[in-house]
Amino acid sequence: MGLRIAIVLLGIIALAAVIGGGWWGWRQWRRGDSSAAAPPHKEGEDNHAHGAATAPVKLSAQARKNLGLVSKPLAPVNYWRTIELPGVVVDRPGVSDRGVVAPIAGTVTQIHVFPGSTVAPDEPLFTIRLVSESLHTSQLELYKAMREIDIASRQRQRLTDLAESGAIARSRIIELDNQIERAQATVDAYRQDLQARGLPAERIDAAAQGEFVTEMTVRAPSDQAPAAGSVAPAGFDQSEPGRLPFSFELQSLDVQLGEQVDAGHVLCHLADHRSLLIEGRGFNDDLPLIQGAARSGWEVEIHLEASAAGNWPPLPKKLKIDHLSNSVDHETHTFAFFLPLENQWQTYSQGGAPRLLWRFRPGNHVRLRVPVEKLENVFVVPRQAVVREGPEAYVFRQNGDLFDRLPVHLLHEDRQFAVLANDGAVRKGAYLAQSGAASINRVLKTQSATGTPAGVHVHADGTVHGAH
Repeated sequence: MGLRIAIVLLGIIALAAVIGGGWWGWRQWRRGDSSAAAPPHKEGEDNHAHGAATAPVKLSAQARKNLGLVSKPLAPVNYWRTIELPGVVVDRPGVSDRGVVAPIAGTVTQIHVFPGSTVAPDEPLFTIRLVSESLHTSQLELYKAMREIDIASRQRQRLTDLAESGAIARSRIIELDNQIERAQATVDAYRQDLQARGLPAERIDAAAQGEFVTEMTVRAPSDQAPAAGSVAPAGFDQSEPGRLPFSFELQSLDVQLGEQVDAGHVLCHLADHRSLLIEGRGFNDDLPLIQGAARSGWEVEIHLEASAAGNWPPLPKKLKIDHLSNSVDHETHTFAFFLPLENQWQTYSQGGAPRLLWRFRPGNHVRLRVPVEKLENVFVVPRQAVVREGPEAYVFRQNGDLFDRLPVHLLHEDRQFAVLANDGAVRKGAYLAQSGAASINRVLKTQSATGTPAGVHVHADGTVHGAH
């Protein structure tokens, strides 16, 4: 009886071992783990699945379209590591805005332009009726001095023949010459005074002839040559070769009709936004990096808010740092650095009057990518091509319908790109998925957790179902 029981127990144990071994083999097949059957990797041998820690994921053509997957071959490049900082377009001090002042005391009797209007160089802005007693006196004295010169010159001409004949003393002619010289000095002094008060040369000449100025026209400044980089849209009409037609824009009107103003009073502000600045902001830790970029002359990549729609030239892509601020803001603990920005403009007509359109205006926000380090012989992929799991980073290499997960060394990552070390983990020419790494990784986790075979249909959200 005891021997029979022992034989039965041994049979049960053997049967259990067979069933367990079969179940374990079936689970391994379900998990896709074929490592036990794979031959050992030999040194120098090109193992196609080198670096893959898990079974590949199979994605159908429809699944790849749903995920928007695109694979591209890897190629080593040189990449600039950058830091991204905020910026804003600002006026260029002493260039962008111009104040127009009253050259003399008077009353504003006429305003020729209003806010929003375009103003050509030397175009009339205001008419001022003079109330300056000193200006009237200067004109009067100029006229009197001119008359004295005229009288003394005619008298000298009459007496010259008499002096040569000895009828009168030669000293009389010398006295008249001295009188003319004194009067001429007075004329020069009053001409300079009137010119300093803003009277044009033709009005000064008229005052010397007795036509006194009672009103003055204040004009816009004369145009200066546009900055070298200032550009208008393609096909924009140019008045002369190498020079773009330009008008100021009346930004603010600072007086009213009938208001009495003193000499030096600001009448209006004109905008000349052909040359602006981009003001970037960085923290104290960024200061050595920004200084290094400025010292080396590296170009900063800029991303402007301006739309590319319309008949505009291409947006500028890169600019160099012009200078850094000499102080740190005590409230924000940031410092400023500046990049020169040459503007673009167009004109249009409104009610028969021209209007001006600037492409960039003070207040536009900018993203700045400042280069700080050059990484040589690396692989650069979109950020969506990399998925993280704790300290590990993975990419997916495509082989037909299969995607192998490969661990990589991530050197740098920013808002757009990920930089991979060229250390052999991935090879040159390997086709990597350029996006959807997180979705493919979810499929892989689902497959590993449920034991689903690789040949399944995969949805864009990472869910799977068996083949029909």
